[in-house]
Amino acid sequence: MRAPPLRRQPAGRELAGFTLLELLAAITIAGMLLAAAVPASVRFYQSIQYRQAVREVITVLASARYAAVNSGRAQDVAINPGTNRISFREQVTQLPEKLNVVVHSAREINRRDEGVIRFYPEGGSSGGDIELERPDADGIRVSVDWLDGRVTHARYALD
Repeated sequence: MRAPPLRRQPAGRELAGFTLLELLAAITIAGMLLAAAVPASVRFYQSIQYRQAVREVITVLASARYAAVNSGRAQDVAINPGTNRISFREQVTQLPEKLNVVVHSAREINRRDEGVIRFYPEGGSSGGDIELERPDADGIRVSVDWLDGRVTHARYALD
């Protein structure tokens, strides 16, 4: 029995493929792209967490104001800067650990280790500010107006 003859490529036609040098160049470029993308994605994720924390604080405060007006009873929002927790009724919101939380509120209604902002049935509040600072030295101040209980926020930069 004879072995079949080897087939040869027609003249001018070469096998398609990549050389080792081309593969190394592609892997190097992909590695450089990943090296640049990973730190940027971490910063992006932290930025998303920060913005979400600001939205949650604003939402909790607005919910407490709404509940006070609708129920006809004062509602308290407690902010614990040591644990980065904000609580209203049974709802406890955990803010990211990397945030520095500072509370300015009426001393008369504060609790041990917690600042309290109270909303009254007529729409007013005890007033106060909650500052959420990022490690990179900028922050958001969420303010509650004592007269009408309105919740606003403004960005600030630390010097």
